[in-house]
Amino acid sequence: MKDKYNRTVDYLRISVTDRCNLRCFYCMPRDGICKKTHSEILRYEEIVEIVRCGVKLGISKVRITGGEPLIRPGISELIRDIRKIEGIEDISITTNGILLADMVKELKAAGLDRVNISLDSLKPDRYSDITGGGNLDAVLKGISVCLQEGLRPVKINVVLIKGKNDDEVEDFVHLTRVLPVNVRFIELMPIGNASHWFDEHYISVDQIKDRLKGLEPVSTVKGNGPSENFSLPGAPGTVGFISALSHNFCSNCNRIRLTADGKIKPCLNSDMEVDLKPALREGRDDVEKLLRRAVSLKPATHHMTDGKGGSLRDMYQIGG
Repeated sequence: MKDKYNRTVDYLRISVTDRCNLRCFYCMPRDGICKKTHSEILRYEEIVEIVRCGVKLGISKVRITGGEPLIRPGISELIRDIRKIEGIEDISITTNGILLADMVKELKAAGLDRVNISLDSLKPDRYSDITGGGNLDAVLKGISVCLQEGLRPVKINVVLIKGKNDDEVEDFVHLTRVLPVNVRFIELMPIGNASHWFDEHYISVDQIKDRLKGLEPVSTVKGNGPSENFSLPGAPGTVGFISALSHNFCSNCNRIRLTADGKIKPCLNSDMEVDLKPALREGRDDVEKLLRRAVSLKPATHHMTDGKGGSLRDMYQIGG
């Protein structure tokens, strides 16, 4: 499936819930959210139908996101049903890892290929502060079980937050010396709740790279996407950098996003959305046709640095 800029779109990110068991300060308001009702959220069978239609158009990779996807009951059954669709080559999930340790075997048996774990600090008190009460030990246990069960690669997503965790960069890099993980440093984006903190807490990956010595380029990380990857000599793990702002990768964007309430977002940082629910529930339009329309609406680039656009949704409502 090609967009009007001749980019191949083969990747669908699926948010299964807008709810989360953490309250990361740059993502979700600490004073609570306006939760979607049960009827507003897509049923699993509707998600599977959307994936089937997407595969007909060239979708081959799926990532399950949230909010926090592991809090939605039956998530392994959804993965199992998606795995049965001929043409799906890769299924991954992004999770905060709090519930992961007890679910890894079940998720892998259902057909999960790999996992991304959000982790913004290796210091228990700081992690709890950033996440609004999260338990670091639970996340570290989840990482350990993923490695034991052979999920590869295990990616650790670290949102760079100046004044909050940028003094831990070297500690995260050290993880790759002892564990076969892909630590990825991600620039903070001015989306939703994070826009209130952006000017104070943004730091570019270039500033981080300048501090790190001895990294060598590598190109062997599965599901590489926009990450620029390196490794330390002899290290079993890798270090990645995702620079959505300082060096945007829009010219190679291959994804569309499905929100938990049934909207396709052609671009993360845009209010342009295509509603699939009428086609699914009322038969008013064709899902494949709407997916084609969404792809045709993908902009040439995001507008996170020029003030010309922006998403009214918070990240937890989009799925990253």
